[in-house]
Amino acid sequence: MSIYVGNLSYEVTEDELRSVFAEYGSVRRISIPTDRETGRPRGFAFVEMKEESQEDAAIEALDGAEWMGRDLKVNKARPRENKSSFGGGGRGGRDRYSDNY
Repeated sequence: MSIYVGNLSYEVTEDELRSVFAEYGSVRRISIPTDRETGRPRGFAFVEMKEESQEDAAIEALDGAEWMGRDLKVNKARPRENKSSFGGGGRGGRDRYSDNY
């Protein structure tokens, strides 16, 4: 499992995040997604810790805490949703692959 960390400063580094979360246990991995076009951080990160109890302690302590001038949003990360590459459906109107015209 991993932790979602939102409302991060765009200046945050992996080392800074690691030092904050290391207070609650062993950090396995940190991912700071970046914008494809600009290469800048997107303002959130994912942190994986060695044990779930460590993740729970970090979430309890850091959710809502102020850090680098921002109130952090820290919770369990949800599984990534699969997005269809075809688009279609869900927008109303006709389904372009249907025979019902």
